[in-house]
Amino acid sequence: MLHGPAAELGVDYASKQKTRLGLILFLVYAVLYGSFVIIGLSYTHLLELRVFAGLNLAVVYGMGLIVLAAVMGYIYSLICTWMEDKMEREAKK
Repeated sequence: MLHGPAAELGVDYASKQKTRLGLILFLVYAVLYGSFVIIGLSYTHLLELRVFAGLNLAVVYGMGLIVLAAVMGYIYSLICTWMEDKMEREAKK
């Protein structure tokens, strides 16, 4: 038995802005992750350096990337919600 969507979907006025924001955040993360990979491939001795609370750069950088991904996702969600609300209000005027 087939059913329709759970929510009624309308026009997404902020689609272009959300796409642009998503690409910017992706590029920022990709550069940071790419630098981690380059350090791991070419400068492995740097990953052994103790940088914070007795932890080496590999652990701090790796955990930082994980935390950064979560923070960026939260920021993306907040900004997109704000954009959608703003543009929807403007479209209804």
